[in-house]
Amino acid sequence: MKVIVSGSLAYDRIMEFPEFFVDHFLPDKLHEINVCFMVNGMVENFGGTAGNIAYALKLLGGEPEISATVGMDSHRYIDWLHQNGISTDRLLFLDNEWTAGAFITTDKSDNQITCFNAGAMQHSSNLDIASLDPETLVIVSPGNLNDMIEYPKACRAKDIQYIFDPGQALPLLRSDDLLDCIDSCRLLMVNDYEMSLIVSKTAKPKAEILERAGSTVITLGQDGSILHDHEMTLKIPAFPAKQVVDPTGAGDAYRGGLLKYLAEGRSLEDGCRIGSACASFAVESYGTQVYSFTPAEFNARLGQI
Repeated sequence: MKVIVSGSLAYDRIMEFPEFFVDHFLPDKLHEINVCFMVNGMVENFGGTAGNIAYALKLLGGEPEISATVGMDSHRYIDWLHQNGISTDRLLFLDNEWTAGAFITTDKSDNQITCFNAGAMQHSSNLDIASLDPETLVIVSPGNLNDMIEYPKACRAKDIQYIFDPGQALPLLRSDDLLDCIDSCRLLMVNDYEMSLIVSKTAKPKAEILERAGSTVITLGQDGSILHDHEMTLKIPAFPAKQVVDPTGAGDAYRGGLLKYLAEGRSLEDGCRIGSACASFAVESYGTQVYSFTPAEFNARLGQI
């Protein structure tokens, strides 16, 4: 089954401020802030939901196709995708926009100030769902907001299975659009906070949200995840990492592992276990697309539980 990952490609630019932010703000001047933080260099990582998910899926032997928009500075990211054997055929290039980017500065207390430029992500990736083979699995992850609303409708019209993964776009989605996207999705993917936010935004009880989706996976960080199917509720364990360095991107790694098994026609339970194991590798490295594993290493970790 072909897998298309709709979402974002973005540069994560991470900077370290060797002091405390609070020491540079005057309490009586907060209404007219004008400060400059001198940082200790910058690390640029390849990120974005679509890129992170596709990276994990490719590590497991899948062949993801990314539907996203990129801008005039995308050459480094494109080279990275090609280096990892990930198709860029469905990317939309915009020469008058920058590729989406997050600029993250962290101080000595791990406080963060983040600026995010949506750039090319403001535009639709123009995925032509009507032209897709019915034997296609689409994951709709955070990216262009209109795409997140329209792609589920187009998938239903073509009877194409889709996973709805609203993530950090949840605060921007209207209640009626949110419910429409959840209705008839094969799988709703959220963490526990996001599920609570869905309940709050829609004023619908959790039981009704679970009933609307085909199935639901709720991730719980170090506590694993829960698979809700209409016939069962299963607790999926978290696989022990050698060390937890950075949890950023673990959820996307989970999705990549899950997609691999769903595309092969395997069960949701098996897919969730693979996703959980994949996430355990992601947290061992600083950044989202910097971890790796061999088939032997992956199978050994699966055997731990």
